[in-house]
Amino acid sequence: MKKLTPVFYISFFIALIFIIWGTVAPDNTETVLGSIQGAISKNLGWFYLLSATAFVIFALYLIVSPYGKIRLGKPDERPEYNYFTWFAFLFTAGMGIGLVFWGVAEPLYHYYGPPVSEPESSAAAAAALQYSFFHWGVHPWAIYSIVALSLAYFKFRHDAPGVLSAVLRPLLGDRVDGPLGTLINVIVVFATIFGVATSLGLGAAQVTGGLSYTLGFIENNIGTQLIIIAIITVLYLISAGTGINRGIRILSMTNVYLAIGLMIFLLIVGPTVYIFDVFTTTIGHYLQNLPSMSFSTATFAGDRGWLESWTIFYWAWWIAWSPFVGTFIARVSRGRTIREFVVGVLAVPTIFGAFWFSVFGGTGISVDNALSGQLYQVMNNFGDEIALFTLLDQFPLSGIMMTLAILLIVSFFVTSADSATFVLGMQTTNGSLNPPTSVKMAWGIIQSSAAAVLLYFGGLAGLETAMIIAALPFTIIMLLMVISILKAFKAERSALLADQSSIQAERNKLRKEKDELKKENKKLKEQVGTPKR
Repeated sequence: MKKLTPVFYISFFIALIFIIWGTVAPDNTETVLGSIQGAISKNLGWFYLLSATAFVIFALYLIVSPYGKIRLGKPDERPEYNYFTWFAFLFTAGMGIGLVFWGVAEPLYHYYGPPVSEPESSAAAAAALQYSFFHWGVHPWAIYSIVALSLAYFKFRHDAPGVLSAVLRPLLGDRVDGPLGTLINVIVVFATIFGVATSLGLGAAQVTGGLSYTLGFIENNIGTQLIIIAIITVLYLISAGTGINRGIRILSMTNVYLAIGLMIFLLIVGPTVYIFDVFTTTIGHYLQNLPSMSFSTATFAGDRGWLESWTIFYWAWWIAWSPFVGTFIARVSRGRTIREFVVGVLAVPTIFGAFWFSVFGGTGISVDNALSGQLYQVMNNFGDEIALFTLLDQFPLSGIMMTLAILLIVSFFVTSADSATFVLGMQTTNGSLNPPTSVKMAWGIIQSSAAAVLLYFGGLAGLETAMIIAALPFTIIMLLMVISILKAFKAERSALLADQSSIQAERNKLRKEKDELKKENKKLKEQVGTPKR
């Protein structure tokens, strides 16, 4: 326990106070947090939109900039993991439960309540997939890449502590070692707790919904969801004790195989040609409308409800998740160049997510139309978590596929929580790459308790409320991180150019001396070779 820092004690104490508050006075907790969240969404939605898009622009700039050749580590280091394992880590940590939960439900919501066009029209169907691509595409991965890149660069190239406050040293100097640095790391911990708590809540709700739908005798209510959280907490605490190269690595690979298997099954038994058409068309719509979607604040629409419920919620979710996902991605990305890193983080998960929504969302809309809206009606009556299972029930081998889906959700649940305990342990032990098991266990219990409290007092809405609040201060920290890392890149490039200039000057000097020496030798030869008279 000697590795613990003040960040651990402060964060743990405040988190404990929050859990007690939510347990003793849930109504008051809901009212206070709801008021804060409402004010943030109404008055600072533009800030989330501009910040998220700024992160995308910065990430794209890094790909084409001279800094792309810089390696996340020493010049002779090479990646620890192969591409497939690395992508498995990215996919599992970065999206996980969310893709499974919203893969069917989100496009259906947009189809019946699009931000533009008439509901249930062909234009609404196109918008439904386009906005699903938007919410799960380049923006979230750009957000993750900023945190991961910053942390990996300073940790592996400059041997800085693996905490996010260390990233701001070029900007804030030695102040990151004092109370300001502690405050930054405490904010990181809270953003992680509430960001992950949202995913744990989604996972618990969907596992409960799936068991209720497939077995019938299990009730889909808050009590069952809390039991599911308790059971899976035990599972991921066991996994947390095994470390990245065993527990998390094995689970990540399992998740990828299960997800691909489920997706291929639905691709084959579903409307295959329609799915490929949806994917191709929507990619075009997404790229064409990306600028307008990125900057739209619905100023002239009159009703900002859709924007606040979806886009602003998602940007806050990804930002709240980014300390956790970014730290984890940094940990598994050592040895890659910045260009290789950013292209990999932006491109591969974005394409996979787009195809996932084409398969599940496209099939969902197709089946819903064939059933005259019954799929959406069931989802409305029994909850978003039922959408995936209702869809799978329309195809052959539904029992097997629904069981596979439940296993996938549980596996994602365990992996996300396991990874989060590692990150929380790392951030509260001054960046240790192998935090003590006891610390990971403590954070595992805290984050599950936070998810349970938020579910209890407000359901999924309560989870969303806490997350949007937690994301705000970290958005400011992320903007400072961009400035800080640019400053560090410029300093490194200037030092490199100075070294190159110095080397060139030394070479010129040596060349000049060599020429002088040649002249001297020539003179000597001439003198020796001149015959005496």
